[in-house]
Amino acid sequence: MTRSWWRTGVGLLLTAVMLFPVYWMVNVSLTPASRMRKSPPDLFPVTPTFEGYARVLDEQLPYFGTSLLVAVGTVALTLALAAPAAYSLAKLRPRGRGPLMFVLLVAQMIPGIIMALGFYGMFVRLGITNTLWGLIFADSTIAVPFAVLILTSFMSAVPDEVVQAARIDGAGAFRVFWSVVLPSSRNGLVTAGLFAFLWAWSDFVFAATLDSGGALKPLTLGIYRYIGNNNQEWNAITATAVVASVPATVLLVLAQRFVAAGITAGAVKD
Repeated sequence: MTRSWWRTGVGLLLTAVMLFPVYWMVNVSLTPASRMRKSPPDLFPVTPTFEGYARVLDEQLPYFGTSLLVAVGTVALTLALAAPAAYSLAKLRPRGRGPLMFVLLVAQMIPGIIMALGFYGMFVRLGITNTLWGLIFADSTIAVPFAVLILTSFMSAVPDEVVQAARIDGAGAFRVFWSVVLPSSRNGLVTAGLFAFLWAWSDFVFAATLDSGGALKPLTLGIYRYIGNNNQEWNAITATAVVASVPATVLLVLAQRFVAAGITAGAVKD
């Protein structure tokens, strides 16, 4: 019993340490600007104000809308590319499957800033800088390799006997993919889609490099209107961060069961 309480205490302590930045973000978002100059800042919002949140709702909604469009578009493009590719690797088993999987793994290790610089030259030639489609394409390049790896492992767990039975009944490769393998991979699809959404929602490198001069800027760039050379409006900045965390938090809570199953399936060995 003593050992159990000891473990619980350590777990609560570590949880508190990890969640303290979240608490501090909320605390600062409720702190009036006049008290932000106090050193050290108040540990609790003594005189809380919702001025920062009012400014967010008044000034940041266009940026939220842009981020939402980019994130949803990234999810759609990622799943449209990754699902057929994963089906091919998992069930059609083409030549070079092993090296291709390794390349997908290595692709996730390339720093985003290097990819952004390469994309910039290509996007300038194509004329798609400062566009939503350009950001969707760029963000998808980060999400697709991960989605293919996750979905390949998940689709590999679909019994070959089920696939063969569908083919005996006259189903072609596309029909097997659409009607048999894809519905059985729901957890993997939710997992891949969720991570694609989170990557696109929180992207700053691609946004700053490829869309810094666009009329439709994502939220990660919109927050910079509160940051100046001589002044930082921290209550508005943290209020924006709190509001921006809500969609991601809601999605994680709603999809946690599917995400847990999808990540577990990713550990299945062929």
